[in-house]
Amino acid sequence: MASDAKEFRDFENVKRLVVKVGSSTLTYPTGKLDINQMEQLVRQMADLRNSGREVILVTSGAVGAGIGKLGLGRRPKTIPEKQATAAIGQGILMHMYEKLFSEYGIIVAQVLLTREDIMDRRRFLNARNALSSLLQLEALPIINENDTIAVDEIKFGDNDTLSALVASLVDAELLIMLSDIDGLYTGDPSKDRKATFIPVVRDINGEIEKLAGASGSTLGTGGMVTKILSARVAMSSGFPMVIAHGRTEKVINRIISGEPVGTLFQPGENRLHSKKRWIAFGSNVLGRIYVDEGARKALEEEGKSLLPTGIVDADGDFEIGNTVSVFCDNREVGRGIVNYSAREIGLIKGRKTKEIAKILGYKDFDEVIHRNNFVLSV
Repeated sequence: MASDAKEFRDFENVKRLVVKVGSSTLTYPTGKLDINQMEQLVRQMADLRNSGREVILVTSGAVGAGIGKLGLGRRPKTIPEKQATAAIGQGILMHMYEKLFSEYGIIVAQVLLTREDIMDRRRFLNARNALSSLLQLEALPIINENDTIAVDEIKFGDNDTLSALVASLVDAELLIMLSDIDGLYTGDPSKDRKATFIPVVRDINGEIEKLAGASGSTLGTGGMVTKILSARVAMSSGFPMVIAHGRTEKVINRIISGEPVGTLFQPGENRLHSKKRWIAFGSNVLGRIYVDEGARKALEEEGKSLLPTGIVDADGDFEIGNTVSVFCDNREVGRGIVNYSAREIGLIKGRKTKEIAKILGYKDFDEVIHRNNFVLSV
């Protein structure tokens, strides 16, 4: 699970990275912005830009800034309260970032996203193209969840998830996640004196997942659970992620220089293609397809497409082009984009490919899910 982290931390040649900054790193316990802390972080990111690197900042703090401006002293509990507070705080947050970055001659660009922008394939590609254009123009994108319009069905809920999806979206080479904890421990260090620090994680298994606890900050929404989920996205996408305490002195510069700061989540050798990363982590799953053992083997072990003959049942109200989960014996095998609707699959399940046209009156595809549009569960 862990070992000497130094040998794995070779980030000097990283050209594109995402830095995520949590609310607890940017604000005082009162909710008001910690200007001195923001200035230190901006200085480090500006230095990275001056060295020729491309930096994307995913920032929390809009709600916290709004809390401070309104003098609430607490985090809003309802979605409408959060929306209103974020609307007030987002302008304050961006104004401060723009002022600080401008001192170093850096142009910033505000980008507000919702989960829908990632779930919809066309909007996903539009966001990808927009961010690429901003980087080509040498602007520094500052991304936040669009809390003002986000509702339960579409909100990310935390910028940990958002930062990992953004890093995957732009093919980043490194994700630095700054929070109010030094990294991953074997227990809660504030409660367990025997809890030990874990410098490197190479595989997110059941043991690692059990180490995740609830959020400890009153101003933030993410906890170690969301960070572990984000690490899964990062590692499957082929780039490393480092969780570190945002108030560590020169934390970003020290991570880039290879110092063993924070917990490093080391990616595996197999990197998912961009489209498959979107299927696995970004798309909205609208149904399930249940398959037999033969189909499971063909998908998992042989890398083949899903044919109707191996389908046992389908559940959900999905259409052509939607993403569904594929299950076998109550275990998710993977996710894929379907070539037929739930109704059509209900008619052709268990039948041979050559029978599709006779049953439906047409046959656009032999496969229900083509292997190029399918990704195994990670």
